[in-house]
Amino acid sequence: MKRENFDHGFSAADWTTAKAEALTVLRQRAKRGDPITYSDLVSKISSVRMEPHDPRLAHFLGEISAEEHEVGRPLITALVVHKHDLQPGKGFFELSRSLGYSFIDEIEFWSNQIDRLRAQWK
Repeated sequence: MKRENFDHGFSAADWTTAKAEALTVLRQRAKRGDPITYSDLVSKISSVRMEPHDPRLAHFLGEISAEEHEVGRPLITALVVHKHDLQPGKGFFELSRSLGYSFIDEIEFWSNQIDRLRAQWK
């Protein structure tokens, strides 16, 4: 979830670099519509260290999706899923609604985002 003035404890440069690293991984996955677990994603980010359950990760992913949304692209963090159920966390759907998306069926919305990502990054 994106929050203004969130103190993540990293330098602005490292935070920005980490987002670029995550976007590179996510865009490669988006070409195939291939989800990635939270733990696998954080293991691929070298400029900052976060654990899969780190509260800063929700903010991090929220910033990435909000920035992609602002330039008219699908919510790329739809690809980031829990290891146990292979679905995104509740924060993804909360963020989606805060960005103006309206939906009743979360799984259908999520599936549509994956389809849009595949088309965007093929």
